[in-house]
Amino acid sequence: MFSRSNALPIKIAGLGSYLPERIVTNTELESRLNLEYGWIERRTGIRERRYNNGETAVYQAAQAIHMALSQAGLTVEDVDVFVGASSGPQQLIPCNAALVQRELGAPEGHSFAFDLNATCLSFPVTLHTIAPLIASGAYRCVVIFSTEIASRSLNPRQKESAVLFGDAAAAAVIIRTPDGESSALHLARFATHSSGAEHTRFLGAGSLHHPNDKATTESMNQFDMNGPAVFIQGARLIGPFLDQFLADLGAERGTFAHVVPHQASGHAIDLLHTRLGFCRDRVVNNIAERGNCIAASMPLALTEAVHAGRIQRGDPTLLVGTGAGLTLGAVAITY
Repeated sequence: MFSRSNALPIKIAGLGSYLPERIVTNTELESRLNLEYGWIERRTGIRERRYNNGETAVYQAAQAIHMALSQAGLTVEDVDVFVGASSGPQQLIPCNAALVQRELGAPEGHSFAFDLNATCLSFPVTLHTIAPLIASGAYRCVVIFSTEIASRSLNPRQKESAVLFGDAAAAAVIIRTPDGESSALHLARFATHSSGAEHTRFLGAGSLHHPNDKATTESMNQFDMNGPAVFIQGARLIGPFLDQFLADLGAERGTFAHVVPHQASGHAIDLLHTRLGFCRDRVVNNIAERGNCIAASMPLALTEAVHAGRIQRGDPTLLVGTGAGLTLGAVAITY
């Protein structure tokens, strides 16, 4: 399938997701933000998204993890490591993963818990990070979860970003691939172009603009994105990045049965087939109903495609996208 031979024998044994019950339509947002009818779908490709109704981010994660463990035929007692892969923590300390261990009732001291934040690419970066540990036998079972509540920190004065995001959680159970099975991680590549660091940011909650500093303004505690600048930079860089990735992998675009992108926007997803040479029918696209769920976006799309029977065991699959930084990422797996 791939000419590169040093694949890591890891398997996504189970996938789960959680969506808040509240559905927010474009009509509701267009009325609230004084936008003309149809503006949101034309600009973003989104028709609706879910908004959190008071659940915590940790609660969202726990529901997704329960589903993933059930699909894998495992329990919380089987988990060696919980890794939070989200853009925003429920609180700064301790990490989401520690709070999730408690929320699940997992036995204390039996598992390690930590978070890894690579914004929208947190899930594939975490998969890449823990894959060698699973393959080597250092850990037997790792749960990766992404949980996002974007709706509480959007800036209504930035219309493009205020309509783009939704809330969700997704989780994956990772084990070493059993003998005789083909699941593997073949190659992962990431690259950051920090000239785009100001295009997507959240200034508050850190040491520079501390919440207790009187100079910290309300807007610093809201999401800030220059959408056109992000799109232009990402569109310019992603082609050469993917060309090199495929060359290193020893694969063609047609090698992949499925492409699961970060659901950044409708236009960003369209680039994969209009300019980057992937078949439209192979690109997983759930942005119309889910919106951009930040770090939960990619694992949510993967989960829904697997649960719908679209992605089957043994299918060569590409995870690809961009995140704040500006960071590009691609991971080739056999599901």
